[in-house]
Amino acid sequence: MTNLSRPLIGLTPSHNTENDDLSLRPTYVRALRAAGALPVILPLEISRKELSELADLCHGFLFTGGPDPHPFLWGEEVHENCGTISAKRDQMEMDLLSEAMSRKKPILGICRGAQIINIGLGGDIYQDIKSQYSCEFPIAHTQPAAYAIPSHHVSIAEGSRLFEISGGLQKLAVNSCHHQAVRRLAPGLSAGAFAPDGIIEEIEMTAYPFLMGVQWHPEYLWESDETSSRLFQAFVEACRNSQF
Repeated sequence: MTNLSRPLIGLTPSHNTENDDLSLRPTYVRALRAAGALPVILPLEISRKELSELADLCHGFLFTGGPDPHPFLWGEEVHENCGTISAKRDQMEMDLLSEAMSRKKPILGICRGAQIINIGLGGDIYQDIKSQYSCEFPIAHTQPAAYAIPSHHVSIAEGSRLFEISGGLQKLAVNSCHHQAVRRLAPGLSAGAFAPDGIIEEIEMTAYPFLMGVQWHPEYLWESDETSSRLFQAFVEACRNSQF
């Protein structure tokens, strides 16, 4: 393969199950390009052999936000508050996670992407936080304002990769747009950040070149928040190193 001047990063697309259209919010692309990457949107309708070839071609993968994963993936019935499901996207992302990890390619998950990583590695998620998780002071996990405006803080675990990327911050202001969240961590994963109500907000695998998932949306914050910018820079740098 011809050497590229920038690492090639594959992004998983959103799938509109009503009209079968694929889409991707440009914020992901902007954040990756600003960090020095060459982003490319991946197809959903693809054979495992073709996906394997793409896993060889790309230097890293970003699992984006989107609709709810199917609860059958972790052996549960569908909760009454579970939302829209794309079986095509679920299957493609499960296969892609396996192909990427078998090659030790850098992986970043955002929102749904973090949940997919946890599910794919053997963990599970809350299908609906409001009805499955109780606390004294419910946090606004569904963004009440524009995406670029933080809605709650997360506490960062000392010694985590996120702690290192943030420059040693113990608390970070984040946005939030989800009604599901990581519940039981998959084997090999650790939690690097928590919301004030105890919900896991970041997952990572220390025994892997680069594997992180955040529950918030740093692609809307990187222009004003240094840690969000550093997160994309660290991911892109890991992808750059995987070229060699």
